[in-house]
Amino acid sequence: MKTVIGFLIVLLSSPMLNSNEISGYDVGDYASDFKMKNVDGRMVSMADYKEAQGFIISFTCNTCPYSVMYEKRIIDLDKKYASKGYPVIAINPNDPSQKPGDSFAKMAERAREKNYTFPYLVDETQEVTKRFGATNTPHMYILKKTNNKYKVVYIGTIDNNPKAAEKASVHYIDDAMEALLSGKKIEVYKTKAIGCTIKWKASS
Repeated sequence: MKTVIGFLIVLLSSPMLNSNEISGYDVGDYASDFKMKNVDGRMVSMADYKEAQGFIISFTCNTCPYSVMYEKRIIDLDKKYASKGYPVIAINPNDPSQKPGDSFAKMAERAREKNYTFPYLVDETQEVTKRFGATNTPHMYILKKTNNKYKVVYIGTIDNNPKAAEKASVHYIDDAMEALLSGKKIEVYKTKAIGCTIKWKASS
């Protein structure tokens, strides 16, 4: 009995059992569309991209040091793959009351300062973030559009070195995208997202 109780305590305390992660999408699931406000004031959904073959979805923000370190790599992913049918859509999941630097106004400033070539959407209700199961910033998802549905084919991190892109020895997103574009199997389709925890709204 003690062994069982001890196992349950470890299980319940495990970071792998984050409630948002459990209820979120897994590889092979189909993601539902969303409509959220972009920093230019427009409402954006995946359905707006009539020619897209899929998407690289990035849950990211202004304030997390990991998001800042990965920012140029996210910009580069859009420049590399948008023309091949897989544009980036960035989503800020954080509660700005906890992180004022993640306010909508600050998001707009950041997008202008860094010349984002992709939408930077605010998840005001955090419902889309919960639906995806994102837990960190950045947390990356690759979706493949099939018969007007969006199949999740990769979840996790960008590469294996957040501090220095040039020192990364494994490029998970690039490897997954190149396999996808060449019709090959994605060998590594799920990795641990490395970054800051998402700042959730206080429950009422």
